[in-house]
Amino acid sequence: MPMAMFTFLESYDFAGKTVIPFCTHEGSALGRSERDIAELVPEAELLEGLAIRGSNVDRAEDDVVSWLEGLGFYNPADGE
Repeated sequence: MPMAMFTFLESYDFAGKTVIPFCTHEGSALGRSERDIAELVPEAELLEGLAIRGSNVDRAEDDVVSWLEGLGFYNPADGE
């Protein structure tokens, strides 16, 4: 995770908030990001993250939609 993200997460109060990590990468996926985020914002709810390989971004729509459906943030029947 970039140091700017560490600084951002350390600078705000995420207590009672929901954090949903996502990123593009070229081989490291989420790496230690979910563990680091959990340590930085222990009073937040941390949901399952998504990592998309940068070279696959143009073909990732189905993966993103499935991820959002699984988290309960997208219902194709509602179009939302």
